[in-house]
Amino acid sequence: MLDRAADTDATDIEALMLDLGVRARAAARPLAIAPAEQKNRALNAMADAILARQPEILLANAADLDGVKDSGLAASFVDRLTLTPDRIAGMATALREIADLADPVGSLMAEWDRPNGLHIERVRTPLGVIGVIYESRPNVTADAGALCLKAGNAVILRGGSDSARSSRAIHACLQEGLESAGLPADAIQLVPVTDRAAVGAMLSGLNGAIDVIVPRGGKNLVARVQSEARVPVFAHLEGLCHIYVDASADLAMARNIVVNAKMRRTGICGAAETLLVDRKAAVTHLKPLLDALAEKGCEIRASAAVLQRVPGYAAATEADWTTEYLDAIISVELVDGIDGAIAHIARYSSNHTEAVIAEDPAVVERFFNEIDSAILVHNASTQFADGGEFGMGGEIGIATGKMHARGPVGVEQLTSFKYRVRGSGQVRA
Repeated sequence: MLDRAADTDATDIEALMLDLGVRARAAARPLAIAPAEQKNRALNAMADAILARQPEILLANAADLDGVKDSGLAASFVDRLTLTPDRIAGMATALREIADLADPVGSLMAEWDRPNGLHIERVRTPLGVIGVIYESRPNVTADAGALCLKAGNAVILRGGSDSARSSRAIHACLQEGLESAGLPADAIQLVPVTDRAAVGAMLSGLNGAIDVIVPRGGKNLVARVQSEARVPVFAHLEGLCHIYVDASADLAMARNIVVNAKMRRTGICGAAETLLVDRKAAVTHLKPLLDALAEKGCEIRASAAVLQRVPGYAAATEADWTTEYLDAIISVELVDGIDGAIAHIARYSSNHTEAVIAEDPAVVERFFNEIDSAILVHNASTQFADGGEFGMGGEIGIATGKMHARGPVGVEQLTSFKYRVRGSGQVRA
């Protein structure tokens, strides 16, 4: 059934969630030692099932879309919710790409010998049980489930109520793949209720069953997770991504990159939200860049300095510099070279992704060395801030914290490590 919350009280939801945690923890043990071949067989079987069940998935998604058609949701939200045959094929391809990745579990990270003859190794191990809480994007069901599986982790997935039917249809394919490969179906579980109490239960850690939480969604969701979670969190609060166009930038290149970074998909966290242009390039670069954006239907919110040179656009307010639009809107400011760009980014950035368009190597090096965001890009679009584009075979999210995982969270970031110490009879004095 779609939602048991209507006839399920808080006590029942707590019991349900605790049971999910117990089952996930039990599934994590055999999963941690499952050979790569078995996990890969499951992933490829999942991809086959998704393609075979495409009509069912599209039907479920159509029902989800019908449920939000009069809700007044932003176009970017509806786009994230929508599945098409191409997007379903993309999910299947992503599963196969994850299967093709090297298995991180048990891989040797470092080794060394001590003067007393001890040989020490640091090797990758699964984290255990991961909780993933996400909104609107039904494809996260497949991506997150597959990445956690590849890294030897069990996962509890809690999708948004708006995408519940789609997520359920995709989850059925994942469980089919697990069972066909002889892995426990409880390795990938989907919370069967949409009540918010289920989220609270996950954030509590389910009596120690969950080792880490990964939120994928809007600012309100991520803020709640970061505020209430009693277990570690891999997350970013916002994607306030900047592009700085230096006076040394090639104009044609800058125009193509800026338009792509903003307009390719406006609703993703790697979309550019602020354009910074070197004041020295105001005469040559500013108007062509704004014209290119406007031609693609982008609304421009310009600073007073920008409007003095190119009038006719909406005036930016202080709030614009701290707004993640997730829409065809961009704020634009003139800055005093790389110093001004660094200062603006340091003040307003969410430390997600920043790009510099420049031919001056000194400018690029300062940008890379002095800006402390998780991802820094030179002469390319911010929309490459994606685990798949990094060659990670997909990602479970982007982390902007500084502990353990940072940037795209792929299979390696979903592991921890342990030390193996090999001796030949040594005792400590």
